[in-house]
Amino acid sequence: MERTETESIGGFFATRTGEPGPGHLPLSRLHAGDIAPLTARVDRVAARLRTPERRVAASIAHLGLAARLWSTALGPAALYGEFPDPAAGALYWDPELSSPDDLCWTRAGSLPGTVDSIREAVQFGHLVPLAEALRGDVRISRRLLWGNAGSALAGALREIHRWARERDRPEVADRATALTTGLLDHPDLSGTVRGAALRRTSCCLYYRCPGGGLCGDCAFDRPPRRPPRRPLSQPPAPTAASPARDIRGPAGRP
Repeated sequence: MERTETESIGGFFATRTGEPGPGHLPLSRLHAGDIAPLTARVDRVAARLRTPERRVAASIAHLGLAARLWSTALGPAALYGEFPDPAAGALYWDPELSSPDDLCWTRAGSLPGTVDSIREAVQFGHLVPLAEALRGDVRISRRLLWGNAGSALAGALREIHRWARERDRPEVADRATALTTGLLDHPDLSGTVRGAALRRTSCCLYYRCPGGGLCGDCAFDRPPRRPPRRPLSQPPAPTAASPARDIRGPAGRP
């Protein structure tokens, strides 16, 4: 099947419509508290990346879904001035599949390609409840998740700019830039990326995977070094600079 103009930007921008597959489920279920599919997705990512840290796998899984949601709104909005309505009850997701087959729109409909419409449909309609569902399964900070969201939005913009340069469509790049600038002007997303390159100010934690490194927009210039773990039977001796009451960690937490 010939790709649509939006899909030609990249697989994350593709929209699939029709009957969902046997593994697809409405995202409304996830947002309502049925997090078992999300748990399965995180476990699958953890196995693929060979990481024992579920919060790392949760971050990478979240980043991928955030990128899909932003892209399928930003791309069509920049091209046509409207985007497929991602109403949670009609948008189905298969946690076992990768882009672009993971999402399926089961109901036709479009929304105006404005900052307010995209924010309401994607940020409030999906990213807010998705973050809460994920935090119900994994201990992961909201700041990291919003950093992922900002990074995913910036990544979608970069892909549109690349596509627009290749096809001499500067007006598409300009519309995408204006929309992205407006979307980033919100307390949850403001400050998640910075500078002309939209480099993120946090880290998705991919570097903590075996063989993992830094993403192109990472806040770090080099992977942080993790100090070796001390045996529990040999705690560091308290000093004047680190009194005994402080050796349990930040805020006195073990």
